Amino acid sequence: MLLNWAMLRAGTFSTDLIYRRGQQQMQISGKITVITGAGRGIGRALSLEFARRGASLALLDLDAAGIAETQKLCTDLGAAARTYQLNITNEEQVTATMQRIVADFGRLDVLINNAGIVKDALLVKAKDGQVTDKMSLAQWQAVIDVNLTAVFLCAREAAQHMVGFGGGVIINISSISRAGNAGQTNYTAAKAGVAAMTVVWAKELARYGIRVASIAPGFTKTDLTAAMRPEVLEKAVAPVPLKRLGAPEEIAHGAVFIVENDFFTGRSVDIDGGLRF
Repeated sequence: MLLNWAMLRAGTFSTDLIYRRGQQQMQISGKITVITGAGRGIGRALSLEFARRGASLALLDLDAAGIAETQKLCTDLGAAARTYQLNITNEEQVTATMQRIVADFGRLDVLINNAGIVKDALLVKAKDGQVTDKMSLAQWQAVIDVNLTAVFLCAREAAQHMVGFGGGVIINISSISRAGNAGQTNYTAAKAGVAAMTVVWAKELARYGIRVASIAPGFTKTDLTAAMRPEVLEKAVAPVPLKRLGAPEEIAHGAVFIVENDFFTGRSVDIDGGLRF
């Protein structure tokens, strides 16, 4: 049934019915939170921020040493945290891992699809009219597998469990590169796909009490940017209105907002210092 202001004025609907969801703001404390790519960078910052706020954490990564270090940092903050080493592009491993998480913690409340890779290259590179290089199929497929297909797999399996528990939140890490960034055909395609899937899932899963949103970081201070040559990094930061890289903790703060705001779904939080492509 559609709701309109005439019906409200006529007293057909109770304002208690309209606002009751807003009065049930989701709290992070005690929530079972799954974070992919938790071994370093933004994933570690997300893990620590949610640990500080009392979440119990399932830390996923292919890097066993990285998630072990993140786990220690989280437990030092007093949070319950377990590690799960897996290849998130493998359907069987993802399915089994989500089942293990539910068995270990008893439920699943929040999934943050953070894991990602880059393998940048121009579509074709030429000099004096001759093609000298091109993006390989392997470069394309690796990025699509990790940044897009794995997001689909993890979200599908997490949502399957959330339905049985009466709801949850899925956060997908997209990127401002979704708008189209030269040298990133594969990454742009994947991150645009992540943003689009977020909208679709928000519409499909709302009926089950599951909210879905995305975060689109700009250039952020991670191992990737730390490895960039100074002149390249300076060129990347130059068009950012705030004239600096973002901090992983600032991205994590966006995830806190999404989880705690029960009326936020199907949208992206762009944390990019004002940069636009």
